Amino acid sequence: MSGLPAYSLPCQSERATLVSALLLLLSWLATPALAQDLGTNGPTYAIAEPHLLRDLQHRLQAKQASGELDTLMARSRERAIASVRDPQPIEGVAATRTPRTFYYDPTFTLDRNVLDAQGQLLFAAGTRLNPLDVVSLSSHLLFFDGRDSRQRDQARRLIAHYEGRVKPILVAGAYLDLMQAWRRPVYFDQHGRLTRQFGVTQVPALVSQDGARLRIDELETTQ
Repeated sequence: MSGLPAYSLPCQSERATLVSALLLLLSWLATPALAQDLGTNGPTYAIAEPHLLRDLQHRLQAKQASGELDTLMARSRERAIASVRDPQPIEGVAATRTPRTFYYDPTFTLDRNVLDAQGQLLFAAGTRLNPLDVVSLSSHLLFFDGRDSRQRDQARRLIAHYEGRVKPILVAGAYLDLMQAWRRPVYFDQHGRLTRQFGVTQVPALVSQDGARLRIDELETTQ
């Protein structure tokens, strides 16, 4: 249509950058500041509320012009990379002081009916099932602290002893660095889900299948 100004939409990368910048600015605005009562000086007037988006845009432009925006974005990237390269250690897990062996039964009770694709009943609610009756644990699970050189060395010996049939899982340390050094997959127990599930409180800990149960050995660290 003639007579109307033409506008071009920002490309995807520009929109992503703008969204990231706005999120950073919002987090900056949400940072608490110290307040101080300076009293009243001169006549007061009602404050007209500025348009929120216009105010954010002005603040964003000011921070971009001063270079503060680039600094905030760089810090955000550094924090994200650090959290991936070196996750927070799992709480409640420490180096083994008293070796022990215990067992975990993965049997669970269905809380609802399980149907097949045709709607036929496969398993009724209340049925007790054990996943190990259907699928075997193909590899040992080895939990250890990647920051401890002795535990790292012990993990390599165990991997060699079981001819590679071991999944190394860190509870602390930089798993990406270890993966690159060992040239094999290394995992991290995200949020401590597995250690809590199995009841592991000491590492190194080796999890192996023993019939319909899992055997868990919290091992003494060896030289």
